[in-house]
Amino acid sequence: MSDDPSWRELNRAMWDEKVPLHVASLVYDVAGFKAGRTTLKRREIADLGDVSGKQLIHLQCHFGMDSLSWARLGAEVTGVDFSERAVRAARELAREIGIEARFVDADVYDAVAAVGHLQFDIVYTGVGALCWLPDIERWARVVHDLLRPGGELYLFEFHPVKWMIEASAPNAVEIRDGYFTPSEGYREAGGVTYADASAAGAATVQWNHPLGEVVTALARVGLRIESLRELDRDVLRQWDVMRRADDGMYCMPPERPSLPLMYVLRARQGD
Repeated sequence: MSDDPSWRELNRAMWDEKVPLHVASLVYDVAGFKAGRTTLKRREIADLGDVSGKQLIHLQCHFGMDSLSWARLGAEVTGVDFSERAVRAARELAREIGIEARFVDADVYDAVAAVGHLQFDIVYTGVGALCWLPDIERWARVVHDLLRPGGELYLFEFHPVKWMIEASAPNAVEIRDGYFTPSEGYREAGGVTYADASAAGAATVQWNHPLGEVVTALARVGLRIESLRELDRDVLRQWDVMRRADDGMYCMPPERPSLPLMYVLRARQGD
């Protein structure tokens, strides 16, 4: 983990810049969302089943579209994000679509105190969240403290192998970074560009967390790992050769080797 706190301000500045761009981006399709589109993948909805009346907290929620998608399915939702601009946009979006949800401006490591030490049935962390955190053991303790007895962590994340691969190579798979991140993180990491290219050169700090690190951290705080599924598909079409799968995600064509691109981890708090 990094002892240099500048990573947080660098990353927050990038995300603050991205919020209005993402709200306007066709990738996010806010207009379609307001009309009723969900941002959740079919496997997420199938995995968690009926969430009606369940209390769900979404860590690192950005401007709230996934959070509000769960609220539309009946969950009582709290979203947490360290970008004040993202939280304001989430609250405005909730108001516009008439969905009740709570959004809190707080660093993920401060989430327990920020939500008043409440506990939840589900801690949900969506795609592309863990790479922004230097200390996974500390994150695991936050998850533990947010779950009530019998509660579940649902983690739907990019696979750490994916972070090693050069995204700009259109048809080839090129290794860019090591599997094991140095403690100070990758400071040459650029900004987020999947929805627009405005901050391709932005200064950020990111960490690749191997599966063993994530599983061990959760086990050490007392959560019971129920399942870990590695997926050969991605929510993004990272390479031109990828094809749309029957679940709406993207995978390599049959003539190409398959790659672990995402994973779903489910863990439960003891009763």
